[in-house]
Amino acid sequence: MSLSKEQVRHIAMLARLKLTEEEYAESVQKLSKIVDFVDQLSAADTRDVLPMAHPLHAVQRLRPDVVTETDERDYLQENAAAVADGLYLVPKVIE
Repeated sequence: MSLSKEQVRHIAMLARLKLTEEEYAESVQKLSKIVDFVDQLSAADTRDVLPMAHPLHAVQRLRPDVVTETDERDYLQENAAAVADGLYLVPKVIE
């Protein structure tokens, strides 16, 4: 399937591209080749192909889930205007 010059004009307008007449002719050719290639790919039989999340059989390395920092909540809340049960209290904004 090849694209027409009007279709390329519409695509250029949607992409906010300002093309010269020579660029339109070149774009028609290049975009038509891309559409033809996509058509060729869609013709391939993929019924027995399982979907993949990644082309490599890689596993994500995870770090151990251990606490590495000390609890400094009380120290950090010493400068707060109002605190209750370890939470910062703020004035009501929405009534």
